Amino acid sequence: MTGTGGLLRFLLRRERAGLPWWLLGATLLVLVQSLQSQKLYGSPEALERLRHTIGGNTAVIAMSGPTRLLGAIGGEVVFEIFAFAAIVVALMNMFLVGRHTRAEEETGRAELIRSARVGRPAPLTAALTLAAVANVAVGALIVAVAVGTGLPAAGSVLFGAAMTAVGLVFAALTAVAAQVFENVRAVYGAVALILGAAYVLRAAGDVGGGALSWLSPIGWGQRTFPYTGDRWWPLLLPLGLSVLLVAAASALLRRRDFGAGLVAARPGRARAARSLRNAYALSWRLQRASLLGWAVGLGLLGVAYGSIADSIEQYIRDNPEVAQFLPGGAADVVDAYLALTVGLSALIAAAYGVTSALRIRAEETSGRAEPLLATATSRLTWLAGQLSVALTGSALALLTFGLGEGAAYGLIISDAGQVPRMAAVALAYLPAVWLVVAVVVLVLGWLPRPSAALAWTGVGYCAVVALFADSFDLPGWSQRASPFAHTPRVPLADPALTPLLVILALTVACLAGGYAGLRRRDIGY
Repeated sequence: MTGTGGLLRFLLRRERAGLPWWLLGATLLVLVQSLQSQKLYGSPEALERLRHTIGGNTAVIAMSGPTRLLGAIGGEVVFEIFAFAAIVVALMNMFLVGRHTRAEEETGRAELIRSARVGRPAPLTAALTLAAVANVAVGALIVAVAVGTGLPAAGSVLFGAAMTAVGLVFAALTAVAAQVFENVRAVYGAVALILGAAYVLRAAGDVGGGALSWLSPIGWGQRTFPYTGDRWWPLLLPLGLSVLLVAAASALLRRRDFGAGLVAARPGRARAARSLRNAYALSWRLQRASLLGWAVGLGLLGVAYGSIADSIEQYIRDNPEVAQFLPGGAADVVDAYLALTVGLSALIAAAYGVTSALRIRAEETSGRAEPLLATATSRLTWLAGQLSVALTGSALALLTFGLGEGAAYGLIISDAGQVPRMAAVALAYLPAVWLVVAVVVLVLGWLPRPSAALAWTGVGYCAVVALFADSFDLPGWSQRASPFAHTPRVPLADPALTPLLVILALTVACLAGGYAGLRRRDIGY
C-alpha cells in the first residue's frame, strides 16, 4: 500500500473542481423535492389523496418506488427522488473510480506513477477511498438538507446512509470492471448496463410482488423505508456486497498484467473498411455505443412518461396544487404535462450533445487528433465529423423520446396519430438543444481548457431555469438567457416559427465562431 496516502491527496486535488458539482447535483435533487413535497402534500389529507391516486398507477410505481413510502411526507420525498438521486450517485462513482484506475493505465499515466515508490494496489485503493469519501459526503449533505427542510432526523440519517451504501456498491463494481476490461469505455458501458438492470429490476419488483427489488442495490436502499419504517438491516446487503467486490477487484488486480484486462481486446481488421476512411465515419464509429445508450434511455423514459399521460387529469383533480407547476396551469392538463415532459427530455438531449461535443477536446488532449490531422483531413472536416454526431445524435435521441411517449400515450387512448404528433413536438425543441451544443463549440474554439466546466455550467443553468425558475423566483432576464425559454411550449402553445429561426441563426453563428477559434490556436492547447 506504499504511496496510497500521497495518491489520495493527489486525487482529491485533481477532483477539487469536478467532484463538488456531483455532490451539489445530488443534494439539489433532494432539496428541491423536499421543499416541493412538503408544500404540496404537507397535510395528512393531501398525502392521503396522493396515496389514493398513485396506489393503482403501475407506471408511477415503476418510475419511483414502493408505495409503502407514501405513509409519511418524508417517505414521499424518498419515493419521488431516491431512484433518480441513486443514478446520479452511481454515475459519480463510476466516473471517479474508472477515471483514476483504468483510464490512468490506458493513457500511460499510471506507469509513470508506478515508477515511483508506489505499491501496485495503491492506485486502486486510493480511488476507492476517494469514492468512499465522496459517498459519505453525499450522505451527510442529504441528511443536512433533509433535516434543514423540516424532515425527521432519524429518517434523514437513514436516507443519507442508504444513498451512501448504494454509491459504495457502484464504486466497487467499477473497480471490478476496471480489472476485467482493457479500456475505460468498456468499463463505463458494463457498469452503466448493470445500473440500468438495477433500475429495471427495482421497477419490476415494486410493480409486482417485490421479490425482484431485492436483486437491485437501488431496491435495497429504498427498502430501508426511511421515515415510514426506518429499517437499518437492509443496508447489510450493499455493504456486504461492496466488501466482496473490493476483495474481488484486489484479487483480480494481482492476477492480471499491468495495462491489460482479464478480457483481452479483440484485434481489429488489418485494413479499415471503406466506411471508415473518412472523418465522419470514424466519429460515428467511436460514438455509436454512447449514442445508442442515450437514445434507448430517452426512448424508455418517453414510454414511462407517455404511459401516465392519460391519468394526469385525475391526478390534478386529486392534487390541484400540482397544477401550478405545469406550464399553462390546469387549463389543458394533458398538453401541459406533455410540454413539461418533452422539455425535460430536451434538457437530457442537450446533455448528450454536450458530452458528444466535448469529445473534440478529448481527442485533442489524448493525442488522437494529431495523426488524423496530419493526413489530408482538414480541421474543418475533422470538426464537422465530430459535430455530425453531436447534432444528429441529439436529434435522434430527442426523436426517440417523442416516438416512445407518443407510442405509449397513443396505445392507452387508442390513437396511433399520437406517434407522429409527439415526434414533431419533440423536434420543436431541437433548435434550443443545438444552440447549447453550438455554444460549447464556441467555447472549445476560444477557451478550450475550461471548456468542460463552462459547458456543464451552461447545461446546469438551463436546467435550473427550466425546472426551478418559479420555485426560486428568478428574475425575468435570467430566465430569458436560456434558449429553452424562447422555445414555444408545444403542444400546449402554437409552434411559432420566428423564435425557432432566430435560435437556428444563433446556432450557425456560434458554430462558425467556434471553427474560427479552432483555426487560430494550436491543437491540444
